[in-house]
Amino acid sequence: MITFDDVVKVYPGGSTAVDHLSVELPTGKLTALVGPSGCGKTTSLRMINRMVAPTAGRILIDGRDVAGQDEATLRRGIGYVIQHAGLFPHRTVLDNVATVPVLVGKTRREARKSALELLERVGLSEEFAKRYPAQLSGGQQQRVGVARALAADPPVMLMDEPFSAVDPVVREQLHREFLRLQQELGKTIAMVTHDIDEAIKLGDMVAIFRQGGVLAQFGTPQELLAKPADDFVAEFVGRDRGLRSLSFDSAADLTVRPYTADIAYEGSFTKADSLRLVIDLAIRSPKGIAVRLGADGEPDGYVTHHDVADHLAGRQP
Repeated sequence: MITFDDVVKVYPGGSTAVDHLSVELPTGKLTALVGPSGCGKTTSLRMINRMVAPTAGRILIDGRDVAGQDEATLRRGIGYVIQHAGLFPHRTVLDNVATVPVLVGKTRREARKSALELLERVGLSEEFAKRYPAQLSGGQQQRVGVARALAADPPVMLMDEPFSAVDPVVREQLHREFLRLQQELGKTIAMVTHDIDEAIKLGDMVAIFRQGGVLAQFGTPQELLAKPADDFVAEFVGRDRGLRSLSFDSAADLTVRPYTADIAYEGSFTKADSLRLVIDLAIRSPKGIAVRLGADGEPDGYVTHHDVADHLAGRQP
């Protein structure tokens, strides 16, 4: 658990970046810090690993005040992922990932072996190991950045807008991969993002900051969408928050029409996907349909956007 205990950060000149922040980021969960530019979310993140020192208050990891810990030791136990990955350009992908394990005492052979396993885990085959960062796409570099942050198996990870520098298609792929990884590993993660959709999609908990470094609301994505604390939160989450909330409703209960081989489609879903995805697929489709795939990966039915609308209307009290 990461605890902010009445934390204040005032920069020289009197500018308040974080104003009396008290919040607990739960163990084994991803907490997204989101808000407008200059609201203190990145400053809050960087105070966790002492890259920034608080003016007042305490930050604790599992009950231990980070201020009383050796900086180097503290940071080696915290994975850190930033925009553009921040890889060492003169080192191969393999050696980038193996850097921290070597620093914490593993032999180079042990570190490289575990680095290869991690690369595979984040979706990069062994052929990437000998490449240099400049030979990778932006999405591939971010995967290496995540692998490097995981290399020492840290219980805590900090992520500063890790997916913002890649295009929307790659970002969607990275989101899926990261959610899969987090489900397997259960790290305690604090992630800064400026994108409320990303915060709602990835976050188990979401902290919304307003200007002046004040925490406006902290809760699950469902809580923020259903009961925004005030007009600022409601506006920030968006007027379409009812539609966003469908991200948490399953498509499993949708009644589908019989599928035939002559039906052309551009988007597909499964029973495990969300109603929000089904709606997005149907609306984007020129024919207004989304096809459902069965357990064997083959189409077994389809819905129109009208079908989904009728489904939603039918479950209203």
